[in-house]
Amino acid sequence: MSPNVSQNGSKKSLETSGSIFEIEDFDVLRSLERPRPVSVERVRSFDERSFSELSSTLSPRGFGRNSDTSAHIIDHLEYASSPSRRSGLNTPRSNCHFESHPLVADAWEALRRSLVYFRGQPVGTIAAVDHSVEDLNYDQVFVRDFVPSALAFLMNGEDEIVRNFLLKTLRLQSWEKRIDQFKLGEGVMPASFKVLHDPKRNNDTLIADFGESAIGRVAPVDSGFWWIILLRAYTKHTGDSSLAELPECQNGMRLILSLCLSEGFDTFPTLLCADGCSMIDRRMGVYGYPIEIQALFFMALRCARLLLKQDGEGKEFVDLIGNRLHALSFHMRSYFWLDLKQLNDIYRYKTEEYSHTALNKFNVMPDSLPDWVFDFMPSRGGYFIGNVSPARMDFRWFCLGNCVAILSSLATPEQSAAIMDLIEARWEELVGEMPLKICYPAIEGHQWRIITGCDPKNTRWSYHNGGSWPVLLWLLTAACIKTGRPQIARRAIELAESRLSKDHWPEYYDGKLGRYVGKQARKFQTWSIAGYLAAKMMLDDPSHLGMITLEEDKQMKPPIKRSASWTI
Repeated sequence: MSPNVSQNGSKKSLETSGSIFEIEDFDVLRSLERPRPVSVERVRSFDERSFSELSSTLSPRGFGRNSDTSAHIIDHLEYASSPSRRSGLNTPRSNCHFESHPLVADAWEALRRSLVYFRGQPVGTIAAVDHSVEDLNYDQVFVRDFVPSALAFLMNGEDEIVRNFLLKTLRLQSWEKRIDQFKLGEGVMPASFKVLHDPKRNNDTLIADFGESAIGRVAPVDSGFWWIILLRAYTKHTGDSSLAELPECQNGMRLILSLCLSEGFDTFPTLLCADGCSMIDRRMGVYGYPIEIQALFFMALRCARLLLKQDGEGKEFVDLIGNRLHALSFHMRSYFWLDLKQLNDIYRYKTEEYSHTALNKFNVMPDSLPDWVFDFMPSRGGYFIGNVSPARMDFRWFCLGNCVAILSSLATPEQSAAIMDLIEARWEELVGEMPLKICYPAIEGHQWRIITGCDPKNTRWSYHNGGSWPVLLWLLTAACIKTGRPQIARRAIELAESRLSKDHWPEYYDGKLGRYVGKQARKFQTWSIAGYLAAKMMLDDPSHLGMITLEEDKQMKPPIKRSASWTI
């Protein structure tokens, strides 16, 4: 690689030569029909539209795949002589239709500054545009970080960047992935990618990270799930199923599902994960079966079932998905759910039970119940706890997992209402002065030293350890609208509006109430900006919710009471 390489921060002209895939990639994009977005009546229930309603007839050209290289440095593309380039502030669209608050215009301007271009096409947004500190990996496009940006662009009628992103990350999935001498599964999606521009050779280079550069060298389990969820959001919102029906997209989904649905030694339908494999990407004691991954897994399965073609291979996966969803919904609703009654039952558990009729199926010791949970649990309300595995229950509240559980209908309507009751009853603890706590409570003292390994970034009430993350606004807002409580979202957004712009859009806030800008928080964090915009736009037009929510599956087996589960 040429030493004179700089980040691609502005739009580039189309090159004259490149790999077969890259040339055909954007030819296919241009050939895709772009029907008008499907309008959704506000009074209409957000049920799943039949895919027969979506306009979709396309015979895409084949994509060339280069399987001979194992490198993550791909697509050296030569450019033609440089024509005039458009500013990122003017592309793909600069006039936002929704500007009910002065902060909205500032947010859109900041979001557009984060756009990344490859071959003259917008392909994502970098994690942060903070020039006051070293970039580290904040100058990369993260799959999970881009989701709120993608939703904001879709709501604003700008679907091109989302389509480009989906195809670009799909392309990266096809390359061989190795960490040291170990080859990762074929379906693993990248955690992030970066576009580099060499001004001397006038070409672009795309570099992907599948975990080999991440903290702890952990592959991202959530990236593939977010990719499927975003593909469904694009399809639902635009009414264009031709992208999802591409053979490459169908194969990409099957590869992701193959990693998750393969048979093994598991006795639970949940996914076993390492610490650091999702938004909480550092050691925080979430190894095992974290709620965030299980909720995303459930939602991705439901989205994939809608998107997969009912052909030979597709039909086989659809059947596998159906069986897994039934088992997963029962397991999560039965064993991860905690309310006052269930807390009291656990408090009275007997141990060392050995039979199919055991109530304490995981042999959890009642003495391991933390003192704080008794005061935290309101008389009305409940939530999905952080983790359940043999002899271990993590009773911490995790925002993302509980919100996704509501959006995906992993939570029953009664459980969804109870989660919202909990948020209202424990507003000071979970929202405070800046929404929204990523988890509650913080771990400290000896427990912090053991669980985090004395991580200086995850000290109490900071970062992943009880920090407040503005990006979670969009998830809270979507959950509030779905459960019929938009006033909760409105209150949280008003809190955020009082600080975000003045504080230069921080990544996170510190303190028990979220009062202080995080000690290592980046400014102009893209998903803080995009999360706010997505929340505002959903609140203004609730019909947008349809692309990111799933109604309860009427065919799903009803939850079975724990005491009766032995008869099944």
